[in-house]
Amino acid sequence: MEKHSEFALQLAREMGKETLKYFDRADLEVESKQDGSPVTQADRGAEELARRMIAEVFPDDSILGEELPDKEGNSGWQWILDPIDGTKSFIHGVPFYSNLVGVRKDAEPTVGVIWVPALDRGVWAAKGRGAWEIVGTQTRPARVSNVDRLEDALFLTTDPNDFNKVGREGAYAELTRKCRLTRTWGDAYGYYLVATGRAEIMVDPYFEVWDAAPLKTVLEEAGGAFCDWRGVATIEGREGLGANRALRDSVTEILGRFPKTKEPR
Repeated sequence: MEKHSEFALQLAREMGKETLKYFDRADLEVESKQDGSPVTQADRGAEELARRMIAEVFPDDSILGEELPDKEGNSGWQWILDPIDGTKSFIHGVPFYSNLVGVRKDAEPTVGVIWVPALDRGVWAAKGRGAWEIVGTQTRPARVSNVDRLEDALFLTTDPNDFNKVGREGAYAELTRKCRLTRTWGDAYGYYLVATGRAEIMVDPYFEVWDAAPLKTVLEEAGGAFCDWRGVATIEGREGLGANRALRDSVTEILGRFPKTKEPR
């Protein structure tokens, strides 16, 4: 696992460099995918670069990415790539987008990287090796906060309207009411803030496996938890909660009172 974990960080950094070539440029071309979400040449270019790098070092590994077809493998290792998580932030020149790399061994998440290239920082984790925050040239342990009351917690999400899209706006209203502060520092950047103790709760009403791929490893190795709204620790749940362990059950109890009533797309 050591070789895969070290390469995952290198991969995320290189994807970051590729996306920064296009970041905050007036001539950035934005297209719409079939589901209506935006995509740019930076998304595709970063994923193509990552796939070439993986093929050179781990040719037998499988690859699952957001923008390109799956690549099969026979090693038991799988790379899961989100070249730009937070494309809407990216296309507006907001520096809170991330490059995500998740690695699974025999379907079990083992390595995760959230890299925020425009801020030159991120968090890296490998199962059993802890989580580490990287800021510029400095590396330090990443740990969730020890806040244990909702009334003292900072609650994050990507977009409040996402709760409306699945008929769970009541969950957003309840968390906003009970937590000390609510902000929309979302996408994977929100999970980065939880993993490094800057926030306590990050909730997504829906997302895909490439959005979630690094989060379970990162949050757990930082002393926290990542799960779906039922409390199941999985990256396949199509919804997510990142929190410190002191608040996890309180939040899942609230989320469980607001079942999904419609599909987002």
